[in-house]
Amino acid sequence: MALARAQQDILYSPVPRATIQEHVLEKLRDLILNGGIEPGRTVTVQSLSEAFGVSAMPVREAMQRLVAEKALTIVSGRSVGIPLLTAERLEDLRRVRVEIEGTAIKWATQLISPEDLTHLESLIEEMELAKAEGDRTRYIPANRDFHFTIYRAAASDALLKIIESLWLQTGPYINFLTASNWDSSGVEHRSMHAALKRRDAIAARRALQADIDGAAAALARVLTVTKPQGRTSSRRAG
Repeated sequence: MALARAQQDILYSPVPRATIQEHVLEKLRDLILNGGIEPGRTVTVQSLSEAFGVSAMPVREAMQRLVAEKALTIVSGRSVGIPLLTAERLEDLRRVRVEIEGTAIKWATQLISPEDLTHLESLIEEMELAKAEGDRTRYIPANRDFHFTIYRAAASDALLKIIESLWLQTGPYINFLTASNWDSSGVEHRSMHAALKRRDAIAARRALQADIDGAAAALARVLTVTKPQGRTSSRRAG
């Protein structure tokens, strides 16, 4: 009886506020990275609260944290949007990504596990299938999983947090790229995998830099013809 009562208490105990905040923050980060908030659109505290099934407070706090990380910008008191990505800011982010992510892949080269290498290979295959079908909803998450499998293997929480912040600042615009921009990236992914497999840190970093540089160059071309217009997003968060 006592055990059953204890289990019931656990089942119906309220979720700690900190847990809700982290859950909302993670959901909002995923929304940004997966293109759920398009550049040029805005979302409100109320719309996100309804979509996530929570009160306004954790949503507002998550927004504030992401504004501080430059992943979001305040449009009005109760709405936010994706910050404008200028050519100068893109170049700055590219340079920093090369250095920070280059360090991560260098460290990962000596620490990555056979299981991680197998997972990377399966993600390459997933991206190839998504590319053949022009399916960005499969390609974008697989691409992120590929990179972050490597970065987690570097075994540095501090470095991983910096990389997450950098990706949040570029992710919404990467969604502008089409399947035609993914070809060179596939080559670099295979080069990274091969270099990691043979523990070649120099080659792994070189392939990663080529991947980052190629994406930045393609994005720079897209940005010259894409001029997002300010609109309020009606898209439901997921």
